[in-house]
Amino acid sequence: MADRGFVAQSKISRITLATLPTPLESGGKLQSGANLWVKRDDLTGLGVGGNKARKLEFLCGEALDNNATCLVTVGAAQSNHCRMTAAAGARLNLPTHLVLSGVKPKQLEGNQMLSAMFGATLHHTGLDANDWANLESERAKLTEELVCGGHRPHSIPIGGSTAVGAIGYAVAFDEIIAQCNLENFVADAIVFTTSSGGTHAGLIAGLVRARANNPQKQLPKIIGIGVAKGVALSASRVAELANQTLALLKESARTSQQDIIIDANYMGSDYAVPTKAASDATIWAAHRGAWVLDPVYSAKGFSGLLGLDAKDKFIADSNIVFIHTGGLPSLFVAH
Repeated sequence: MADRGFVAQSKISRITLATLPTPLESGGKLQSGANLWVKRDDLTGLGVGGNKARKLEFLCGEALDNNATCLVTVGAAQSNHCRMTAAAGARLNLPTHLVLSGVKPKQLEGNQMLSAMFGATLHHTGLDANDWANLESERAKLTEELVCGGHRPHSIPIGGSTAVGAIGYAVAFDEIIAQCNLENFVADAIVFTTSSGGTHAGLIAGLVRARANNPQKQLPKIIGIGVAKGVALSASRVAELANQTLALLKESARTSQQDIIIDANYMGSDYAVPTKAASDATIWAAHRGAWVLDPVYSAKGFSGLLGLDAKDKFIADSNIVFIHTGGLPSLFVAH
């Protein structure tokens, strides 16, 4: 069944949902002697915070441009993206429908509890969290039903990972570089957690735009730590999405798969399955900077950073920026 969410218009609109810029904090030295910096995108403010607020500023701008009367999106049972979409819907007075994996629990916890608090309608599918194809099919079906019922839904895929949503992280790339300049250092790498690819594509678009504008400027590598099965095979998808984002930004420069670095060695056995490395990274971060990581995303991403450092992938006195993407509510869910 076709997804009948409304197509974006030619202009790009942005609405204010996040508290920006988020802080860039010093994290001291890593084992290698490299300098750690933590970009606090867990502090974006909207609905407990997290990286999805940046995407939603543009996705919801698109929704308002299209005169949407409600929002629809999809994700895992404890999806941060779904929770933040619900918060955006509450802020904008747009009823929000969330298509979720799993069955309805006896008592809502974590992101589901918050989503319901924000007024969203939760549609539990009984599907596995890794079954992205069928979850997306359920989103398309619900979107169709809403259209047939006379509504104008703005339907958003998993993670908000569209070219429009990715603009949020093209802008974030510029924000990070500007903060590095203020701190008088040059970032050698930006490390973050990647799954649906939108954050990754946006950062790559920002990198390519900056490189085109100043070919002589030293710019960081973009290193995604993959946490979902199949993500290691999605470099072509990230490059395609980044190029679509660059086209929306009216940039002529394009990326290739050579710019895309995805390391899926820290995912463990599956998406959302805890790992010892992630647990260790959680304690390390809490003790070092009182940074609170979640077991599904940020802890695995940070375990990847620590793992790469232990493998001597970073050199002494280099500067490594870790983007903390949020996920706090999942800490309060029984696993």
